[in-house]
Amino acid sequence: MNFNEKLISLRKAKGLSQEELGAELNVSRQTISKWESCQSYPDFQRLVLLSDFFGLTLDELIKDIDVQEIREKNINEDRLNSIYNDTENAKKIIKRGILIGCGIAAVLLTSVIILILAFV
Repeated sequence: MNFNEKLISLRKAKGLSQEELGAELNVSRQTISKWESCQSYPDFQRLVLLSDFFGLTLDELIKDIDVQEIREKNINEDRLNSIYNDTENAKKIIKRGILIGCGIAAVLLTSVIILILAFV
């Protein structure tokens, strides 16, 4: 049984919703949902809280977990976050460039208008 299946089974055995389990662990319902759907895994502190909450040892809780899979997902998540951060930084730089370009265009346009009026 994988970690996510084990977590679902343990949660349902206690008759808890994802939201109720999240409240016990001080995380959101979405976080529990991600753990149960293998989109992410709890950090060590949360694993300890889970094992205490369900009365299991850490070994019982996480046995049969593919550690390499978790590492790969964490690396991929870090890469994805890096891409999002790079994209946001690029947007900020482009916005600054557009503002500077508009400012220069406004100065040039004003100068041309002044010169035209001066010669008329």
